Amino acid sequence: MSKSRLIKRLEWYYPTERFHAFGTFPGLLGYALYKLPLTNSILVGYGLLVCIYILYQGQHYWKLKLYRLKNIDFDQAANVLFFKHSKRINFILIILMPLITIVQLYLANWQLSDSGFLWGLLACTFGILEHINYYHIQLMIDNEYDWKYLLTNRRLKVASLAKDLQDEKF
Repeated sequence: MSKSRLIKRLEWYYPTERFHAFGTFPGLLGYALYKLPLTNSILVGYGLLVCIYILYQGQHYWKLKLYRLKNIDFDQAANVLFFKHSKRINFILIILMPLITIVQLYLANWQLSDSGFLWGLLACTFGILEHINYYHIQLMIDNEYDWKYLLTNRRLKVASLAKDLQDEKF
């Protein structure tokens, strides 16, 4: 993909990710907390908070990629450190998901229906997939270049952030 096409793509992709991190998912969290009793919203709330945190990282990454392409200066070392720490924190948050699931079930008297439990599992799963998508394997296939890569190589690409962290540059 040419530099100009990549800039155009990031000029809409970065704000879209930012909107999801600061609008869509916080809105879903607010709605869940409004609709569900507090004791039934632990898992969905936790899952959505994890999603928000990981989406924040994603939108920040795309902003840095856009800055790099537009030759806007930023602190490379500080951002590499931010993403390395964030990756570790994400792992801890994901490891805590089974414990939060047990707490949710206990507070809901081990009932699955009308407890927000399935929505919580969905939110947690989405958070895990977002982490994988940014830090390991690119799960999102949203353009012709990704499709061509998948069809040619018969495997998913290594995530851009994972490659950049390995090289310690954006």
